[in-house]
Amino acid sequence: MQKRIVGVIGGRECTVEVEQLAHRLGERLAKVVDILVTGGLGGTMEAVTAGFKSAGGLTIGILPGYNKMEANKHVDIAIPTGLGLARNVLVVKTADVVVALPGEAGTLSEIAYCLQFNIPVISLNSWDILGVIKVNTIEEAIKQIESRLEKK
Repeated sequence: MQKRIVGVIGGRECTVEVEQLAHRLGERLAKVVDILVTGGLGGTMEAVTAGFKSAGGLTIGILPGYNKMEANKHVDIAIPTGLGLARNVLVVKTADVVVALPGEAGTLSEIAYCLQFNIPVISLNSWDILGVIKVNTIEEAIKQIESRLEKK
């Protein structure tokens, strides 16, 4: 059986509120998907990875640089690419569904890749863009993820 992979995207720096949201999201995601993929660095990526890992999930970090040691300490499988921001396409293409948390231009580029490749993208308190599924709570995000995974 194919493993269910969720991607979470968001800022490499974030507020305390977004960090807490990301951690709680990670904990909940570990109950409905098999693997989490992120960009593997700090901020939102680290918080969601910490939450997912604390709930027993397997984590992948697709890194912009060449050094595996750049990954945050919660990443199980670090994939150094040397691609810089171009690695964003790999993050979203690895996922079956993506959740966008608040972020800036890098997060926006990942959302655009999701739309380009027809990967469902759920915006949790993040960008409001045509084609993106906008939700306000973790529970709404989980329901949308489960719905999208059932269709695969």
